[in-house]
Amino acid sequence: MTLTKSKYYFEALDNYPYSLPDCLEALNYALSYDPEDADSLCLMGRIYSEMLIDYEKAKLYFEEAMQCDVTNLNTPKYYIKCLLDNEDLQEAEKLINYSLKIKGIDKAVLWYYRSLLSEIRGSFPNALKFLKEAEKYCFNSQSLDCMKSRKKFIKSKMPKKCKSKKETK
Repeated sequence: MTLTKSKYYFEALDNYPYSLPDCLEALNYALSYDPEDADSLCLMGRIYSEMLIDYEKAKLYFEEAMQCDVTNLNTPKYYIKCLLDNEDLQEAEKLINYSLKIKGIDKAVLWYYRSLLSEIRGSFPNALKFLKEAEKYCFNSQSLDCMKSRKKFIKSKMPKKCKSKKETK
């Protein structure tokens, strides 16, 4: 039974986001075999969050996925993004803090989202500080380049300081 559920989950994942009807069909099969599968619930949450822009429905799926498996490595990063997109900033901050304690999770992504949270709140210095922390957990050049690019972007949004004073003589 687990093998069948996994087969349908991987089929759904393979079809996401390019063929949503096929993805949903396979995902519904996977959930019918195991309605408490955190990965399948997470993918359903992603569909509602990323494709249908129905954050409230997505949050329900993500919450259920978290309840079914609090140590799942996939759910937090997508749930956090959903919370940020829905401007549920306090919930996102709590989930980031919790997720940083999960063994094996991609901490670079979590610190990136923490930086994004600070940026949304208008705290650009904190956003840069969190990106610096994210860089410590980048283990390939692509993710490191992404963080550096984001730092440059945030710096461009910061107000410019006056560098020169007019001398009066």
